[in-house]
Amino acid sequence: MDAAASDSLAQVSAEVVRCRACPRLVEWREQVATVKRAAYADDEYWGRPIPGFGDPRARLLVVGLAPAAHGGNRTGRVFTGDRSGDWVFRALHRAGFANQPTSEHRHDGLALRDAYVVAAVRCAPPANRPTTVERDTCVPYLAREWALLDQMRVVVALGAFAAQVVAALAGLRPRPRFGHGVEALLPGGRTLICSYHPSQQNTFTGTLTEEMFDAVFSRARHLVDRR
Repeated sequence: MDAAASDSLAQVSAEVVRCRACPRLVEWREQVATVKRAAYADDEYWGRPIPGFGDPRARLLVVGLAPAAHGGNRTGRVFTGDRSGDWVFRALHRAGFANQPTSEHRHDGLALRDAYVVAAVRCAPPANRPTTVERDTCVPYLAREWALLDQMRVVVALGAFAAQVVAALAGLRPRPRFGHGVEALLPGGRTLICSYHPSQQNTFTGTLTEEMFDAVFSRARHLVDRR
């Protein structure tokens, strides 16, 4: 049996959690988990890389940038425990991809239906800025998940960073200029939908509104159900 045939999402997740490949990211995620934020002083931080989360038979893949220092790095689940995650899971819930609109911790009962959520870089980076080397070191995990999610039909990329990673991984040429709501047909017939990232920088300024965000996931739902 070849390596691809014997791989699994559970195996990828187990390897992600054990990863220590990027010294700068390891040092930062563990420092944050030790020092903590005052509001979470009593929390036991995860302090490790964050695996993907969701339905193994998902037709929708959502790709973000990286875990938040006091979000995923604290809770151990992607887009969980921070305001960006609040936006993501509310939108997924409204579009029928999640059983509830909140994501507070790993044991809160959240389940995704027909959707899988990952970060392009699995460790919280200083200032939310992974290096290109860190990005490229992490991409093989996404490549394996990409191959294993064989029902996937639509990819939503949250932010330009994630869109670039997805375009490179899919071999998209030419790459479209990033913009909210921009779509591109990926090799193999999948569709990429770009969205502004639901960071506070975008949501607090009105660069991204909930109506704009909902439109992306409504479009994803339409494309998923059309096939």
